[in-house]
Amino acid sequence: MTQSDIKHCEHCRLKELMCRGLSPEDMNSLVSQAKLRHYRKGETILKQGIKTTELIYLLNGIVKFSLEDNGREFIVTIDKAQTFVGLANILNEDINYFTVTAVSECTGCALNLSRFKLLMLNNRNFMFEIMSLSTQMFRGAINNFISIARKQSNGRIADVLLYLSDKIYESRTFALSFSRQELADFAGCSKEQIIHTLRNFAADHIISASGKKIEIIDYERLKTISRIG
Repeated sequence: MTQSDIKHCEHCRLKELMCRGLSPEDMNSLVSQAKLRHYRKGETILKQGIKTTELIYLLNGIVKFSLEDNGREFIVTIDKAQTFVGLANILNEDINYFTVTAVSECTGCALNLSRFKLLMLNNRNFMFEIMSLSTQMFRGAINNFISIARKQSNGRIADVLLYLSDKIYESRTFALSFSRQELADFAGCSKEQIIHTLRNFAADHIISASGKKIEIIDYERLKTISRIG
């Protein structure tokens, strides 16, 4: 990493994480090989089924994790910086388990995957920290699968809106980084269902929707729809 890139490390949570589990020497050996990467909106960061040599730590931006099957995309989860991209590959023989795509302008720190795995094996505290982060990511994906399996489209779409509001944008008013089709892929329904449900929510004064802008007007009512499914 160049001197100009080091500026990105000053407020990086990864640096804090590594300080808790790695010696200064080990941390420097990993960071010194890191490369700063910039991704345009819509650019593929990791491709499902392709062997990789890097682990990406997302410094800013929003990404989607998707699985592709017979030409159809299913969005498993959506995440934002700061987080790991490709953490599942550590346990998957360095093969990308998901396709990860930038849904906004993103910056990532590319770490040497082999070196990262070696440090994990030699530092138990560091390994526990990383496994905890991995578990959190899979928990979110599992919760989405449960929502899709047991809820009607209204409940699933309410879940998606609440997730975006609470976890991604951290606001009741936000401008979507996603298309209506991507929302449908995340909610496990059709694009037509997304459009119809958003219109109904707006007519009932639960949300306001204008183009990409969404405002949650009645948060508690949306939570009720989520709960009853």
